[in-house]
Amino acid sequence: MSECCKKELPELFGSDVFNDAVQRARLPKNIYKKLRETIDEGKELDPAIADVVANAMKDWALEKGATHYCHWFQPMTGITAEKHDSFISPTGSGQVMLEFSGKDLAQGEPDASSFPSGGIRATFEARGYTIWDCTSPVFIKTDGTNTTLFIPTSFASYTGEALDKKTPLLRSMQALNKQAVRVLRALGNSTSKRVTATLGGEQEYFLIDRPLVEKRPDLVYTGRTLFGAPPPKGQELEDQYFGAIHERVASFMADLNEALWKLGVSAKTQHNEVAPAQHELAPVYATVNIGVDHNQLTMELMQRIARKHGFVCLLHEKPFAGVNGSGKHNNWAIGTDDGINLLNPGNNPHDNMQFLVFLFAVIRAVHKYASLLRATVATPGNDHRLGANEAPPAIVSVFLGDQLTDIYQQLKQGAASSSKQGGSLKLGVTTLPTIPKDTTDRNRTSPFAFTGNKFEFRMVGSSQSLGGPNFVLNTIVAETLSEMADKLEGVKDLNGAVQNLLQKYAKEHEAIIYNGDNYTEAWVKEAAKRGLPNIRNCVDGIHAMIQPENAKVFIKHGVLPEVEVHARHEILLENYVKVINIEARTALQMARRQILPHVMKFAGDLASGINAVKAAGAKPVAQGKLLKVVNAGIAEMSSLIDALEAATAKAADAGHADKKAAAYRDLVIPAMGELRKVVDGLETVVGKCYWPLPTYGEMLFSR
Repeated sequence: MSECCKKELPELFGSDVFNDAVQRARLPKNIYKKLRETIDEGKELDPAIADVVANAMKDWALEKGATHYCHWFQPMTGITAEKHDSFISPTGSGQVMLEFSGKDLAQGEPDASSFPSGGIRATFEARGYTIWDCTSPVFIKTDGTNTTLFIPTSFASYTGEALDKKTPLLRSMQALNKQAVRVLRALGNSTSKRVTATLGGEQEYFLIDRPLVEKRPDLVYTGRTLFGAPPPKGQELEDQYFGAIHERVASFMADLNEALWKLGVSAKTQHNEVAPAQHELAPVYATVNIGVDHNQLTMELMQRIARKHGFVCLLHEKPFAGVNGSGKHNNWAIGTDDGINLLNPGNNPHDNMQFLVFLFAVIRAVHKYASLLRATVATPGNDHRLGANEAPPAIVSVFLGDQLTDIYQQLKQGAASSSKQGGSLKLGVTTLPTIPKDTTDRNRTSPFAFTGNKFEFRMVGSSQSLGGPNFVLNTIVAETLSEMADKLEGVKDLNGAVQNLLQKYAKEHEAIIYNGDNYTEAWVKEAAKRGLPNIRNCVDGIHAMIQPENAKVFIKHGVLPEVEVHARHEILLENYVKVINIEARTALQMARRQILPHVMKFAGDLASGINAVKAAGAKPVAQGKLLKVVNAGIAEMSSLIDALEAATAKAADAGHADKKAAAYRDLVIPAMGELRKVVDGLETVVGKCYWPLPTYGEMLFSR
């Protein structure tokens, strides 16, 4: 019986989190108040309270069976890292006592030289620090029989540079809050004290039978198939999307939900996605910092729980060529501490000055920093997805829908005086209720779409941390809000000033607004006419990060100093080189040691069969024709293996990371593609009993 059955769901939810209710119950009132002031109001953390908080956390964790505590951080690897320490401390008399001090809570010391630093840390400069992030709740996690208290932390070098995803996110939240409050004050709002971005991160993933995955070195080493012919059936019947969930998958989802709910992750929606074996999970929104942490936990738990059910969870953006890839829709909004969603248009958005100002701040940010937004999703895996028919293109544009586009056009001409209404929907069946119709449709092809009271950034890859896209989004919106505050603070005619500013922005940024089909070639041509950047590959996307206007906005708002901007650029290039090199070496190993010998065995047996047929006095016409095709494939495959090896060697010796990245993009990836074409062609003619790898059909449809 699952724990869900033993407990009521409200009691289960957050039961392994040191959340507000636990803090209130276990901390002295004055300590609780000071801690909440830091969490809720952004006040500086009082070091004097750390010992009391740590002792309460320790007692709570011990009651739940924990033996260790762990500083949990998010280095530039894109995944999480953890260093575990036990609560025991020797007494000197052969005994131990259980200790956990404020210093243990607030500060840890992992080795900083073993994580990507972009040259900030030399190998021998090992000291680094993890620093408690009290704004993200501490939690208990059990792995096997080990139970540990997990403490979310930032991660920095000995000299103070951020080496993680969390620190710039926290800095960007401060910047956004500062500039948004300035704008609110200029607009006459004197009650809201803080503004925070919120995040709901939808997660797409594949579930594949574990025994099949373990027979595929490409999936084991790279997370995607480097070879594989399409099966007779793919997703063309559109029968997977929102289809009935297989009972084995449903059992996995039930266990995943229970694990997430215990950790306070509000997993809400689950369904089958477009491709066979593809699924999606979506949570309710949280503050952006907690939302990023929750998504990291979600990815980790998906992979762990999948193994218990005999699956492997694939988070790569394109694990299977020719079928739907996986993204991570980043639902982003901004709200105040007193409950105002600043991106909620209300019933009459044309008359909602506060909404329009914040809406235009986002539109201006996306247009001015389109290349920087593209840089946040520049990963090797996403190169296989962006621009395909299940993902937005590499061109950043904004979808507003009919109602807001109409208001936008009114503002371009002057003042807005009306808002289109949605009306109601009737289907002509008396037993079906009349329902209110939304004021606008949804556009699943748009990379940055307004969806009622938030923006959905759809370009993020499924394996990515959400930290990067959100600290960039926070920062660029903080910049445009700063510009607006400069123009609106202290004006005598506020309405006139806002109208003039919105009219100016409506004229300047019309090029970024597009409500049509982003998948079409016509849009690519139209976007070029509008001057919108079309950054088609990861390497060019990474370089956009250090363009002067992009680097400047990080530096201005204290999100990344110049040294960290260049360090992250270096880290991303090095990661690209390493990923493609691993893929190339894996393809070479599979082609040489696995596929080619089996194809040769098939050819040899075919030749023996031909001789036997001839000896029997018959003509082996079909066999001879097949042998000719297979032999030609063997020769071409052998030649392309040599070509890929040569390309990989040349790229590895290309010099600095930027030259290496370009060489892997321009030489190695095309060579891998050519080899794949021949191998996939051979898969369709070589006898099944000879083919050494599980096929697409087996992997995508085995349950």
